[in-house]
Amino acid sequence: MNILGIETSCDETAAAIYGPAGLAAHALHSQIALHAEYGGVVPELASRDHVSRINPLIREVLAQAGLRPSDLDGVAYTAGPGLIGALMVGASVAAGIATAHGLPLIPVHHMEAHLLAPMLEDPRPEFPFLALLVSGGHTLLVDVQGVGRYEILGESLDDAVGEAFDKTAKLLGLPYPGGPHLARLAEGGGASKAWRFPRPMTDRPGLEFSFSGLKTAVLTALPKARNEQDRADLAWAFQEAVTDTLAIKCARALEQTGLEQLVVAGGVGANKRLREKLGELARRQGLRLYFPRHEFCTDNAAMIAYAGWARRSEGRLPHGKLFTTPRWAISELQPPTPATA
Repeated sequence: MNILGIETSCDETAAAIYGPAGLAAHALHSQIALHAEYGGVVPELASRDHVSRINPLIREVLAQAGLRPSDLDGVAYTAGPGLIGALMVGASVAAGIATAHGLPLIPVHHMEAHLLAPMLEDPRPEFPFLALLVSGGHTLLVDVQGVGRYEILGESLDDAVGEAFDKTAKLLGLPYPGGPHLARLAEGGGASKAWRFPRPMTDRPGLEFSFSGLKTAVLTALPKARNEQDRADLAWAFQEAVTDTLAIKCARALEQTGLEQLVVAGGVGANKRLREKLGELARRQGLRLYFPRHEFCTDNAAMIAYAGWARRSEGRLPHGKLFTTPRWAISELQPPTPATA
């Protein structure tokens, strides 16, 4: 079974094919250069760029896989959450291909695709597992029992961790996208212990997160940063606070659930310091730890194609029609239901 995946939720345009032997092809165009001069994503520009890029990428992955559209068994696309104009581009193209070739149309939840992205790797986790999802505007701890079987254990009450990285990077005068630049700056920090920021909400029970206060703490400390080394030390202290907080909450969730596998997915999952700390946690507790490769941490179509393949393999989504939604809680997803036709 070959599933075409299409991703246009924000500022990456991507296509991929997942088949019987695994990932057959994937291609991606990043819009970072397009949005850099504005310091963030401009929705109208994003949508227009998706329009010009998506069809060439689809032709590219079909050629890589040695397939024709008639060889496909379904078309998966990101239905939400995301920028509504950007989502509509991918949905329209997916619907056109599906209609023209009589293929099932598979709407995919963007966060579900991130949760399942480690399934693209070898070895892959087995259900059930705990997932730390740190993608864009989302920070979630999820008990994953199977495809569509998700229980949210904790989430951010304000800024998600990715937003906290980007906003703090902007305070430090770093270019867009801020998170990776802040992580690179932090690599030169740590020599001075002049700053130590709080580990939010770790002094009380529960699995919720709050990162907006860390941004304020950096803003308060910033006037005392007189040179580049001070800025690096500030970035290091901020990153230590964030990654410590995530590791503490993961340890707490693992103890609460009794799960022995931890999956980390989403853009912040590429952060080197977070990987180090969760690696230490896994070694101490004898856990199995899984990350997608770096290129599949950020938005991509490989995870969309896999999520569509998993849904098609187990049944079909309750939604058998074209739809898009900028807001879509992962708790609203249902397990696949067996196809009747």
